[in-house]
Amino acid sequence: MANEIIKDERTIFEQIKEIDEDGNEFWGARKFSKVLDYGEFRSFVAVIERAIEACKNSGQNVEEHFAAFTESVPIGSGAERWMESVKLSRYACYLIVQNADSKKEIVAQGQTYFAVQTRLQEVQQMDAYDRLGTEEEKRLFLRREMAEHNKQLAEAARGAGVVEPLDYAIFQNHGYMGLYDGLDQKGIHRKKGLKKSQKILDHMGSTELAANLFRATQTEEKLKRENTKGKVKANQTHFEVGNEVRATIKKIGGTMPEDLPVADSIKKIGKAKETKKLGKKKG
Repeated sequence: MANEIIKDERTIFEQIKEIDEDGNEFWGARKFSKVLDYGEFRSFVAVIERAIEACKNSGQNVEEHFAAFTESVPIGSGAERWMESVKLSRYACYLIVQNADSKKEIVAQGQTYFAVQTRLQEVQQMDAYDRLGTEEEKRLFLRREMAEHNKQLAEAARGAGVVEPLDYAIFQNHGYMGLYDGLDQKGIHRKKGLKKSQKILDHMGSTELAANLFRATQTEEKLKRENTKGKVKANQTHFEVGNEVRATIKKIGGTMPEDLPVADSIKKIGKAKETKKLGKKKG
């Protein structure tokens, strides 16, 4: 089933997504098990049970993400049969691929895909982010997040064998190339009209910063989860995650990061805010 469906491996999970009568997206567990290359559904049930346990441990309401329902399943010669199944939310799918057999290529792809999608929803739903009213505030928030997660990404890359400064620069370029349609840091500078001394991240708007934050956080998680070893494999992982984030932006109709406008230096915003604070204190 998996080999029959996967003509575009970046869209397979969207291909089997369904919409219920209330307009909510969901995935049928039986179809999902076939895509993940589980021959017998009963062997997939154990994966669902582990995912449900992880859902409980995360403090989420299990019923919101795992709901019993009947699913139409093809049984050959064009015939179908209604069988007991589980209606899965996007978060449920994320937990399932985290608990499935990661040795399977399609499971590894699913881990990246649903991690990116879930992280997107998490950031959008973050109270701290929602309370930010202006573009400047969002940029400052995301830039701080980016700085912190770049440190964690560097640590994860070091654990994979990316130790020397030159090797880390190459590793970072692979992430950019995946996200920016083949452009490395120098290419992005040229495309954006930035000077060599100007840092790319300091001139990104909130949308572009968010995309790069997804790239960094998901690469870090994937390197650790798969216990990646070797510079070549680490570079490949960073490229693949960047490319997956790009594919997600495309699917939701977003502007590609290389086409987003260049923003004023974020350092100016930070200095302006500090000056404003000092002025209030003196007053």
